[in-house]
Amino acid sequence: MRKHIFNAGPCVLPQEVLQKASQAVLDLDNSGLSVIEISHRSKAFVDIMENARALALELLGLEGKGYKALFLQGGASTQFLMVALNLLEKRAGYLNSGSWAAKAIKEAEIFDDIYEVASSKEANYNYIPKGYDIPENYDYFHCTSNNTIFGTQMKTFPDSPIPMVCDMSSDIFSRTLDFTQFDIIYAGAQKNMGPAGTTLVVIKEDCLGKVSRKIPSMMDYKTHISKGSMFNTPPVFAVYTSMLTLEWLKGLGGIAAIEQENEKKARLMYSEIDLNPLFKGFATKADRSMMNATFTLENENLKETFETMLKEAGISGLNGHRSVGGYRASMYNALSLDSVKAVVEVMSELESKA
Repeated sequence: MRKHIFNAGPCVLPQEVLQKASQAVLDLDNSGLSVIEISHRSKAFVDIMENARALALELLGLEGKGYKALFLQGGASTQFLMVALNLLEKRAGYLNSGSWAAKAIKEAEIFDDIYEVASSKEANYNYIPKGYDIPENYDYFHCTSNNTIFGTQMKTFPDSPIPMVCDMSSDIFSRTLDFTQFDIIYAGAQKNMGPAGTTLVVIKEDCLGKVSRKIPSMMDYKTHISKGSMFNTPPVFAVYTSMLTLEWLKGLGGIAAIEQENEKKARLMYSEIDLNPLFKGFATKADRSMMNATFTLENENLKETFETMLKEAGISGLNGHRSVGGYRASMYNALSLDSVKAVVEVMSELESKA
């Protein structure tokens, strides 16, 4: 029986994507070769890479607007470093809204002065800071759109007077935004786009080439743009599966269509959290994430019963991160509404037994 998968990452993927990817592992398009056996220089893979990059720009509405899409390696953690290497000359402003934002700050501090424009650390990151100023004389502003661990999400973005960089690892392609407001967007594939192993980076080209430092070839965005994400051997399977996921999303009607489904899932989940006296939400209501609902069980004596019920219902990956405790329902694009209903039914049943 297929389980209801709520893992925060690696995450649930569409069944049709898994089926196509599984077939390609055995034989890619009747070529007699597995997708993990083909040369990354072959026409077959070059076409895959070009299609994946084009789909990313198309779905984000960035075609013909001066942006390039790259599929790189090293996860979002490497992007913490690459952003600073490529953009930081003097100072940069960072919004500290969670653990990953804090890690991005730590990496950037290796190079130069970093200014924390605002932070919600004092409240264990249960809200998104607002009302802060972004200095106009800084090199760039960095933010994290969705905080997977704490279940918060930026609903709006500041009108930044300087280039804006955003880590969208856990909500990329999940909601409609004006993506032209960002100069760099990066996202690890494993939370909403594909398997672990590749990272999507979308860059407005005119923000590059403005630092005086020498940048190692592997860490230089311009290198990867000039080589079409093929400067070194790319993660072939991860890129291929991400391409299949982007094709699936386009077939559904794109980001606008999936946003409607994501809103339904989030409404259902948060409604149960708020109405059921056995549970309490962690994140401030105004900043609740549509992707990751975090909550706790008020009566610890019911913990064993609740988790047994979850297991019997085929629900996997609901445990919260150690920083918050409790539970976390990660409701990425490929998670069905039926899976959310399954969790809600267990929560409701627990209330009737208590």
